[in-house]
Amino acid sequence: MDKSTHFFGQSVLGQLIALIPDNLVGEVVKSTQSDRYYKRFKTKDHLISMLFCAWSNCSSLREVAGAMLGLSGKTKHFQLNNIPHRSTLSDANRKRDEVVFGKIYQKLLSHYKPVLSDSRPNYEWMNRIDIFDSTTISLFKDILQCVGRNPSSGKRKGGIKVHTLMNMQQEVPRLVWFSPATTNDHEFLKHVSLHKNHIAVFDKGYNDYNMFAKLCKDGVFFVTRIKDNATYIPLSEADIPDVTDTGVIKDETIELDVKENNVIIHCS
Repeated sequence: MDKSTHFFGQSVLGQLIALIPDNLVGEVVKSTQSDRYYKRFKTKDHLISMLFCAWSNCSSLREVAGAMLGLSGKTKHFQLNNIPHRSTLSDANRKRDEVVFGKIYQKLLSHYKPVLSDSRPNYEWMNRIDIFDSTTISLFKDILQCVGRNPSSGKRKGGIKVHTLMNMQQEVPRLVWFSPATTNDHEFLKHVSLHKNHIAVFDKGYNDYNMFAKLCKDGVFFVTRIKDNATYIPLSEADIPDVTDTGVIKDETIELDVKENNVIIHCS
């Protein structure tokens, strides 16, 4: 049987980089003008350097630059034109807009979407479920312990919060957004675009009645936990079938009052 020689003789890093089409990166670079003020350290070099950092578990820019120097003479295999010094990488991280990398990720997600779920059952209803949640990275907890509100425990929350939106049928995030750890979860909803007839699943940290009203208006369904002190008007109650999971204690249609532009509107 014939074997593919596309990756023959390449390192693992080179094989991974080869999955990023040059024309895709070129389109994003052109639209964002991310190479406008850079003579040597282009966006593709910057992207490969940061991917190397992540895949090699480097913890500092000095470690990244030092490790990449050891690859001199082998950079052709992973398409790196310029090995950066620590200062070059630091300046690029500070000055180059991170939007370009977000757009490259979105382009790659769209490019490989047809093959992301090829090994899993393709249920139509699973494609319509979008799940989002957040987690806090406390890497800078000691440094940033002075930020945020004063909780009853006396401990402030320092660090970075990572908000993630993922489709249930896929194994990669559709959107990742970083914020200070003190940011309320529902702020992430401002950056989320959901499709009609899709089902959004999130916990009560994302409760926002104005967003609930917008989701209802846009034809988006959602599943969440309502807050303990929530005020609502019960409209009707349906019987729960015997085959339903015991965790479901009530099936009720309710109405919420939402204040928008100083006008009270009803959302049910």
